[in-house]
Amino acid sequence: MKTDELIGLLAQDAEPMAPHAIERRFALAAAGGWLGALVLMLVLFGVRPGLAQDMALPMFWGKLVFAALLAAGCLAVLRRLARPGMGLGHSLVLLALPPLVLWGLAAVALGQAGPAERLPLVLGSTWRTCAFNIAALSLPALVASLWALRGAAPTRLAWAGAGAGLLAGALGSLAYALHCPEMAAPFLAVWYLAGMALPTLAGAWLGPRVLRW
Repeated sequence: MKTDELIGLLAQDAEPMAPHAIERRFALAAAGGWLGALVLMLVLFGVRPGLAQDMALPMFWGKLVFAALLAAGCLAVLRRLARPGMGLGHSLVLLALPPLVLWGLAAVALGQAGPAERLPLVLGSTWRTCAFNIAALSLPALVASLWALRGAAPTRLAWAGAGAGLLAGALGSLAYALHCPEMAAPFLAVWYLAGMALPTLAGAWLGPRVLRW
């Protein structure tokens, strides 16, 4: 059979993909992943008793905005990684901006603190568990994000898996923020990002294994 005939045979039953189908798939995965993280947070940890008082603090909303903007940046990158041959364009700027702003705030806070206050600002009271808690809460979103990618056509599988893991970590931290008592920017800049790094590494490892097509 000639190549042209084979291509025609393979394509004869193909149907065009619905407009924005990938975006809808990722939106569904992100919503489901965050709801899964929220339910898991309620089961494992519960909402922080002082949450109502925390809501009066700007930094409480700051860590929610940070996680939400990082998740939005991940979605912008993933919608491009899900399509073969598409460059990342300005989506990397959207992804990099939230951590850069957080690191800037952390640097200012450390610069204004006295030498004896700097380490407590970084460690807080929950540094031993924070990263692992965020990673645990990211599991539903990691599964959902990989499912979304499975319905697309990524070619950079490790990068796509890492993007799915980072999205999962951002959604996991968005749920964990309702339990976490920490408000200091240096703590968030280290341990929240460390918690997101764990599912990112897991996604990079899983990508070539579960996204191959």
